[in-house]
Amino acid sequence: MKWYAICDCDNCYVSCERVFRPDLEGKPVVVLSNNDGCVVARSKEAKLLGIKAGTPFYKLRQQLPGVRIEAFSSNYELYGEITGRVMTIIRDMAPMCFRYSIDEAFAILDGFTPTQLKQWGTQLHDRILQSVGMPVSIGIAPTKTLAKMASHFAKKHPGYNHCCIIDTDERRIKASRLYPIGDVWGIGRRYAARLNSIGIATAHDLASHSAMWVHSTFRNLVIERTWAELNGTDCIPDDLPARKKSICTSRSFDGMVHDLDTLRTHIANYAARCAEKLRKQRSAANIVGVFVDSNHFRPELQQYSNMTELSLPTPSSSTIDIVKAATTCLHSIYRTDIYYKRAGVILIGVVPDTAIQPDLFSFDALRHNRMTQLDTTIDRINKIDGTETVLLSSQQYPHGRKFADAIRHEHKSPCPTTRWKDIIKLK
Repeated sequence: MKWYAICDCDNCYVSCERVFRPDLEGKPVVVLSNNDGCVVARSKEAKLLGIKAGTPFYKLRQQLPGVRIEAFSSNYELYGEITGRVMTIIRDMAPMCFRYSIDEAFAILDGFTPTQLKQWGTQLHDRILQSVGMPVSIGIAPTKTLAKMASHFAKKHPGYNHCCIIDTDERRIKASRLYPIGDVWGIGRRYAARLNSIGIATAHDLASHSAMWVHSTFRNLVIERTWAELNGTDCIPDDLPARKKSICTSRSFDGMVHDLDTLRTHIANYAARCAEKLRKQRSAANIVGVFVDSNHFRPELQQYSNMTELSLPTPSSSTIDIVKAATTCLHSIYRTDIYYKRAGVILIGVVPDTAIQPDLFSFDALRHNRMTQLDTTIDRINKIDGTETVLLSSQQYPHGRKFADAIRHEHKSPCPTTRWKDIIKLK
């Protein structure tokens, strides 16, 4: 029989911070968004205090006076490195697997008995905890949707010892009766509201209806697949996540930006990040778009928002080409009388880099090959020596500041696994 196991890192960002700070165990910890704006991750202790995701950081002191809360700026370099090590262990222990998100991976286990499944899950948890220091929860079931449900129970109930298995109809029905419909994989907020309005509050409420009723009521493939998976029928394809059809990098500024030079530097960095994401998924983009926005929380200032796009002659993933196009877009919508609070770059018309149709009149094969070699070399150097080791001059902020320096991160932790200067010193 074919089984699916999902391995999910517990409170991923917080757990990454605790790997090198064991003194944080048992204490309320939060991780903040870019520019230290809002809470994006919480430890179990922080959740028990009533801290909600999305809470503005400055409000925590007002809501919880006298309570010491450890706060960290987002450290994506650290989180990517730690979760990458977790994925390496999963790939080593699973016959087949694919990564679903930064902190989740599905494993496909064929021919395992329930006893072997439990042993495998327990061994995987123990090895990841010992080797990386990351606590994980593992859910195992005949379908991916049920496996996601099982991982929820493994995370919430210590009695499962970090690994919950749904291997019988009795357990499937019992679990689905306890599982809110809004938490079911594939059921978004909009569909959850609709389902609640017609009396479907749990996964079991949906699963107990007939296939005909589900089809005639929703006429939606996602809902029908979810219904089938909740009833134990495997129907979601085994595949890696699809390539993104659009890629966006945007930020709210630390303060406001008025001058063109600073805004152009921000846009150049956002465009370079988008180009890196393109190459990582082996894609190219047809259209580069740029948007800018003023501060809507300052009504006394003049308000303005705009966006424009530029089509590339040939789909590209070249940092130079995309930064150049983004800069051109910015110049066409920039106004001197506006104080800007947010801006971003979006790439549209994303296609596989193997399916590029060259423009007959403007495509230069020699230049294309040189740009590809240049980007490959720069990506390799930045991966080995750290991000922004090599970058375009247009990405350089005044006084030698880098992109990361332009984002407020007053509570950022070190990166002891990727930066020589942050290596832990032993007494």
